[in-house]
Amino acid sequence: MINSVRNTVLSVINKNNYGYITPADFNLYAKQAQMELYEEYYSTYNKIINMENARMSGTDYADMEQPIAETLESFLVTSNLSNDSNNTWFAPSISTTGSDAYMILRVDCLDSTGARVATAEKASNARIMMLSDSNLTGPSLMYPAYTYESNGTASTIVLYPDTISDTNNYDVRCVYFTFPRDPKWTYITIGNGEPMFDQSQPDYQDFDLPLEDEYKLVVKILQYAGVSIREQEVAAYAIGQEQSQQQQQ
Repeated sequence: MINSVRNTVLSVINKNNYGYITPADFNLYAKQAQMELYEEYYSTYNKIINMENARMSGTDYADMEQPIAETLESFLVTSNLSNDSNNTWFAPSISTTGSDAYMILRVDCLDSTGARVATAEKASNARIMMLSDSNLTGPSLMYPAYTYESNGTASTIVLYPDTISDTNNYDVRCVYFTFPRDPKWTYITIGNGEPMFDQSQPDYQDFDLPLEDEYKLVVKILQYAGVSIREQEVAAYAIGQEQSQQQQQ
């Protein structure tokens, strides 16, 4: 899909000799455009759920929730976390689980057999201290809690009570949404110096979004390109197309 998106973008820009987008610039715009659309999925999903609760959403072929949920679920990751020390585990990251966490859905505490003992509730640092000071509301093995902390170099998940620790043979499993992979249009240089698409390159990466988002990606990238080459007509065209699409939804 990435080559089709790039060809469409270049076709629109070159139609009136507005300018040229280098492969490096295109990859940068593509990354930003994909991230924008990815974040829009969450807000759109929330809007649809509210519409369903208000009995304003359709069913069967008019059900808008299912395709969005399926797209989001393709970014869902379940992974055991690595222990840092005692009741502290490293949060999901490229170096620990292979992917960064965009949003953590659930943190499960597992026993030595891998069976789930309980699901921990997230709490802020201020609230966990207040909970721990109470005999009634304090975290327990049946109702644990966790905090998410970052020290600048590595983020960690701290489990409470502290008896949920690696030394007591507990493991922690995290369910989270990961970020989409950065798209990269790769190429080889042909005789006249022009880049030619080559997906056999080791760093090639297509968009992580579904095929039906190709039009939206083109529009988003055109907005970035129009600003970059200082062509208001390109940016205005892209914004107009985006507004037209939103009105049709």
